[in-house]
Amino acid sequence: MWLNKKVKTQNIVSQQKENNNMLKNYFIIALRNFRKDKWYSIINILGLTIGITFSLFLFFYIKDELSFDHFNVKAERIYRVNSFIKEPEKDTMKLAITPFPLGPAFKKDYPEVEEAVRFVGNDKILFKSGDINLYEEKVFYCDSNVFNVFTCQFLQGSSAKALTEPNSIVLTESMAKKYFPSGSSDIVGKSLQDDEGHVFKVTALIADVPKNSHLIFNGLISENTLPPDFANNWGGFNFYTYLLMKPNTNVTAFEKKLAPVYEKYLAPIFAQFNIKIHFELMPITSIHLHSALVGEPESVGSMSYIYIFSAVILFMLLIASINYMNLTTARSSKRAKEIGIRKVAGSHKKQLIAQFLVESILTAFAALLLSIVFVYLLLPVFNTLSGKHISFSEILDIKTLLILLAIVLFVGFAGGSYPAFYLSKFNPIDVLKGKLSKSSGNAILRKSLVVVQFSISMIMIICTWIVYSQLKYVQNKDLGFNKNQVISLAVNSNKEMRGEINAFTNEIQRDPNIRSVSTAQTVPGGTPNFNLFSIETKSGYKDQGVDCYGIDENYFKTLGIQLVNGRNFSSPSDTLNNIIVNENMVKYFGWNDPIGKMVKRPGDTTGFAFHVIGVVKDFNQKSLYNPIAPLLFFYTPASHTILVKLQTQNVQSTIATIEKTWKAQMGGIPFAYTFLDQDFNKQYTADQDRGKIFTAFSILTILITCLGLLGLIAFTTQQRQKEISIRKVLGAGFKQVIPLLMGNFILLVGISCFIAFPVTYVFMDKWLKIFPYNTGITALPFILSAICVLVITIMTVLFHTIKASIANPVNSLRSE
Repeated sequence: MWLNKKVKTQNIVSQQKENNNMLKNYFIIALRNFRKDKWYSIINILGLTIGITFSLFLFFYIKDELSFDHFNVKAERIYRVNSFIKEPEKDTMKLAITPFPLGPAFKKDYPEVEEAVRFVGNDKILFKSGDINLYEEKVFYCDSNVFNVFTCQFLQGSSAKALTEPNSIVLTESMAKKYFPSGSSDIVGKSLQDDEGHVFKVTALIADVPKNSHLIFNGLISENTLPPDFANNWGGFNFYTYLLMKPNTNVTAFEKKLAPVYEKYLAPIFAQFNIKIHFELMPITSIHLHSALVGEPESVGSMSYIYIFSAVILFMLLIASINYMNLTTARSSKRAKEIGIRKVAGSHKKQLIAQFLVESILTAFAALLLSIVFVYLLLPVFNTLSGKHISFSEILDIKTLLILLAIVLFVGFAGGSYPAFYLSKFNPIDVLKGKLSKSSGNAILRKSLVVVQFSISMIMIICTWIVYSQLKYVQNKDLGFNKNQVISLAVNSNKEMRGEINAFTNEIQRDPNIRSVSTAQTVPGGTPNFNLFSIETKSGYKDQGVDCYGIDENYFKTLGIQLVNGRNFSSPSDTLNNIIVNENMVKYFGWNDPIGKMVKRPGDTTGFAFHVIGVVKDFNQKSLYNPIAPLLFFYTPASHTILVKLQTQNVQSTIATIEKTWKAQMGGIPFAYTFLDQDFNKQYTADQDRGKIFTAFSILTILITCLGLLGLIAFTTQQRQKEISIRKVLGAGFKQVIPLLMGNFILLVGISCFIAFPVTYVFMDKWLKIFPYNTGITALPFILSAICVLVITIMTVLFHTIKASIANPVNSLRSE
């Protein structure tokens, strides 16, 4: 008994040693083959390195996009309330904002709601601390229970009492350093003052909000600081409302219970205008990638780009794997005798398969190590390109490590599986007799794989061309106004400041380098007010919501907006009840003669009405993602946004002069300006960043394809070197040799066109429909993509054909 156990143990140990020796042998043979065929090994490793490196970058991008708001400990239970407003004869408005009292009403009426939190944002606020005066954005008023819902890291102060008292403010670390640079280690109890004299006591210091948040704030002010008339204002939609649902709540069933909210709270205001409103909940973890609502606090992403970039990852790895597969099967003749001898010596098919898979995985692993080095070196460039803040430490995350392992196995098995099974099937007798010595592998399979590579490359080229053209079109399209050479200055406008604003604008208009100066409540690219009006039509007055804002008499001149009917504003004495509208409003309400048409406040019984005195040509108030809508202008001089149209020359010296006048006239308010064209184009920043990424990775995909094509054509040329030499000896010239190699590859390009063109057309047509204004799809990108792939192929074939043609035929025929 004891002897049998000992024998079994010895057998197990012996088997383990044999397996270890076999694995060691696989590695030794793999390294030997790498050294033997350095050229092909370099091509394989380089192609895989490029594919893996930039697939990792896209993986980091996708991972970051999918991580939004997951840092909140209770994220799975946090929902934002969205508003859906349906006016007669208009599409439903989908808003991310709600009325102020909605949150407390939900908390009171529905036991499923554990907490309700509201945020309301501000425009720029001027804060003062000693000699430091700075404008701050992203400072929100919010409820004191905000920290029961959202996760914030407290550095100083208590989360329980931070926002309980009026005029309390919580600062993030970045904001605190601006105002308390020397004493930021203990800022609780210190204060900030705004330009209207309100003093806010600092009650806590928190870490900066993570960048992967759909709502980023620099400071929070206690909600009970707001005027008391906000409490019952059900008519204003300006607040973000979040609900923390109790555990195990069925949110779908809960939403169905929200229907009575309209009748109970909103119908008294909106039913008379036949406006219907309902509310829906959205998980905060879905907002960044799935929201298409108006009023989002930050730029949102798009799930379509997640799918696109995931496809690009797959394409890059697939093309790199195809390169490896193509070159390995093409070189099968060089290893045929090795396989035959190994089979004769007793190697089994499984052992041969394992050998080739080990070589493939080892190649992928070597490429992975190089990729990690390149990721470290190029990560800052990628962050700049993508607008992300990805750290190299992300590569040590367990999920990332698993992805790296998956990539190595995918590339290793995808690239090595067919060669392994194909080569291991060789009959040793046929091989040793030389029947397979001239084999070049499965030609049909290789051609099919080349077609796949060409098709993917064409798809990427066409998509890149259309994306680039659309983004360029968006940037350069005539918007109906001139945004160039216009700077924008902001100041909080109140009765005390209007005199200073008038004095400042009057003073700088004397400068000959300034063409025009105006003031307005907002600008193109900004958010206008949306108010309900009673508007005169052919069939009587119609209640309708319309975008509107106040301007002065120089606004249209400063922005180059054309007046097409009636007159402009002139002076306060005759324009207090006068308005100007755009062409779209005239068309929408069916005004044949718009001048003199009346617009009233709904429910106004005083008889006051606004009269249309002019019509301006349509222009894009919002981004090109939005069609032009009815727009109405009031006369409101000395508003808080100052626009200055500059001459094209001496721009910097003119701005310096404006700054000097500002400091003399504006009573210590910091001078801060932006260019209107840059502000307007910020609406497209996210798409531009994604477009740059897509373009860069398209180029890399094509580069990987070229590497594979280079190696494959080199080997194909080498395989036919004797045939070429014989033809040369018989008198064939260079022109007769070229078609031998060129014809097949040109045919493969043609087949690829039939695959790539319809696939790309369907996909890009769907993408372009996102934009109300788009370039459409023309034949040019398709033709150019085919030409591009064809030129790359021809140049590669020509290079190797010339090399083969000028070679001495004696060298290749010596063995015949």
